[in-house]
Amino acid sequence: MTMKNSFHFFENRDCEYFPCHDLKGGFNCLFCYCPMYFLKDCPGNYYYTEKEDARIKVCTNCTFPHKPENYGEIIKLLRNAVREGFDT
Repeated sequence: MTMKNSFHFFENRDCEYFPCHDLKGGFNCLFCYCPMYFLKDCPGNYYYTEKEDARIKVCTNCTFPHKPENYGEIIKLLRNAVREGFDT
């Protein structure tokens, strides 16, 4: 998928970490740091690990925020989280 940089898509091929995930097609860097990290019902591929008595969400294998077609779903999830008070 070829897309131009815009308010809902940005691909930074000059980033030293690009691509940070193995993803075919368009790669959206807009959500480089995932805005859904604190969501309880995140649709991404994540797991939890324990470190120093803390539970940590690990999103290393998640490509959900990097798929251009998921922009609308991410915005919808964030709007709902704001309305509900970020139930984490």
